[in-house]
Amino acid sequence: MGILEKMEGRNEINFGNATILALGKAFPHQLVMQEFLVDGYFKNTNCDDPELKQRLTRLCKTTTVKTRYVVMSEEILKKYPELAVEGLPTVKQRLDICNAAVTEMAIEASQSCIKKWGRPISDITHVVYVSSSEARLPGGDLYLAKGLGLNPETKRVMLYFAGCSGGVAGLRVAKDIAENNPGSRVLLATSETTIIGFKPPSVDRPYDLVGVALFGDGAGAMIIGSNPIRDIERPLFELHTAIQHFLPDTEKIIDGRLTEEGISFKLERELPQIIEDNIEDFCDKLINMSGIKDREYNKLFWAVHPGGPAILNRLEKKLDLSPDKLSASRRALADYGNASSNTIVYVLEYMLEEKKDITDWGLILAFGPGITFEGILTKNLTI
Repeated sequence: MGILEKMEGRNEINFGNATILALGKAFPHQLVMQEFLVDGYFKNTNCDDPELKQRLTRLCKTTTVKTRYVVMSEEILKKYPELAVEGLPTVKQRLDICNAAVTEMAIEASQSCIKKWGRPISDITHVVYVSSSEARLPGGDLYLAKGLGLNPETKRVMLYFAGCSGGVAGLRVAKDIAENNPGSRVLLATSETTIIGFKPPSVDRPYDLVGVALFGDGAGAMIIGSNPIRDIERPLFELHTAIQHFLPDTEKIIDGRLTEEGISFKLERELPQIIEDNIEDFCDKLINMSGIKDREYNKLFWAVHPGGPAILNRLEKKLDLSPDKLSASRRALADYGNASSNTIVYVLEYMLEEKKDITDWGLILAFGPGITFEGILTKNLTI
């Protein structure tokens, strides 16, 4: 018996299981075309090292990114020229910019999501806020709630510095809240900007160029709740089973530190290989927890956070997926870059657009610092 036959109730919603009821997104105004990024970056940082420039040019081609939105602009660099200077303590300036920017984008994405949801904003009972781009007390969850005009009794949860797995981690937390609080409606918001880690190129930090070529800014939002109200709410996905797993002794593979110069990230070369070596066992564990004993991967849809083309390529090869299975992830990567925790929202939106390729059941996956694997077995409710 195959997976689609094993999991009965094709488009029926299981009572009590959390569902994604709406999606929303927002971006800063600055759109960067990948073909112009290299010249602009080296001009803005007053660097003329031909070897570094050639290396970044190669990376920009291999990332498969075509466009990205960023908060950084010439106006910001004119106001804060020290951001482009090596070794200066600029964390205060960066946080001033980032804290305001991520709040603005999170509010805009949430408003878009709530409008699509169709219910009053006063019906939101909980907020889960995710970001690796700010640091302050009170946190961005409060400023988001205030900016939206939420009831002061709205319950808030904040996830900081979960990196690329933050969006799916937040979705897992929102699922638990929705399923354990009958009638609740959870707003999940993610918001990220690369200004917190913007630096001039350096021969001592060649790995920084990967981030320059790959990462983008933006925000995402979802409304999650159980037992959708018929004729009012239009559920998109049912969240069936969620798991998290970290790989022991891999803490330094994705290494980030908050310093006086902002956040410094270092990604080790073996990251794609480590994910490839462990992805099959993780997916099998997630599927088996739901009572499924077979492994018909190509009968599932795959909403995978696009950490980079190497990760997607290795996952596709390891699981013997047909090329169309990761099309939404590749499209999100091309259009928005790796926007950290936000990107899974963009992937899910593209999956809904590409209805010809989406099946009944699938996996939502992301990989972040730890190395941490996040996965949710999910049912498509739109077909």
